[in-house]
Amino acid sequence: MARKNASISETPATAFLKAHRVEFAGLPYEYLEHGGAQHSAAALGRDPYGVVKTLVMQDQEAKPLIVLMHGNRKVSTKNLARQIGAQSVEPCAPEVAHRHSGYFVGGTSPFGTRRRMPVYIEETILGLPKICINGGRRGFLVEIAPQVCVDLLGAKPVRCAIDLD
Repeated sequence: MARKNASISETPATAFLKAHRVEFAGLPYEYLEHGGAQHSAAALGRDPYGVVKTLVMQDQEAKPLIVLMHGNRKVSTKNLARQIGAQSVEPCAPEVAHRHSGYFVGGTSPFGTRRRMPVYIEETILGLPKICINGGRRGFLVEIAPQVCVDLLGAKPVRCAIDLD
């Protein structure tokens, strides 16, 4: 359930968006451990297709990268690897993802990361008018235009979405 009138303190993600003069709406909700994008979508009354997950992954050389994916889809790591010219891609362990991004799993935003990483966005996300994406804290999303990810992060479109089991 969405929290009403919750005060939102600034995060590295919201500071980044403000510094780049990006309009966004802050969307706090009741965080649920392991609830993921499906839970946040339900809590906010949104379609999980428009709630975008920020996934920190790594290639075969342990070089980190970020993948932005629909909340009700998962990443085909084989398709992703093929498209970005890697031998393999796999999710980072939570502590490794935190070290690269500066965010805890469940609160990872692609904006304001500790380390600059290549960003890949599922191509179909760019066709949406608005997306909800993590705002840099567990239980907090921001609503933005998806083109912001391309314009500010240099996100490269890929086609690697597969249905959840």
